[in-house]
Amino acid sequence: MPVEASLIQILACPACHAPLEDRTASDPAELICTSGDCGLAYPVRDGIPVLLVDEAIPHSPKGMGGTPSPA
Repeated sequence: MPVEASLIQILACPACHAPLEDRTASDPAELICTSGDCGLAYPVRDGIPVLLVDEAIPHSPKGMGGTPSPA
């Protein structure tokens, strides 16, 4: 379930305060931190972003290779 665009515009990564990229159309639905240093992926459950650092997973951009390291 997608998150409203107006909401995504005002949300920021709780860890580094960078803007979030909407990946709610993909599976799993996520909001991705746009910071190159942070890059956490926050899950979206039932259309509700879970913006808790403890719930986030490291995100590796496609094409970069490798696997995310554990937090």
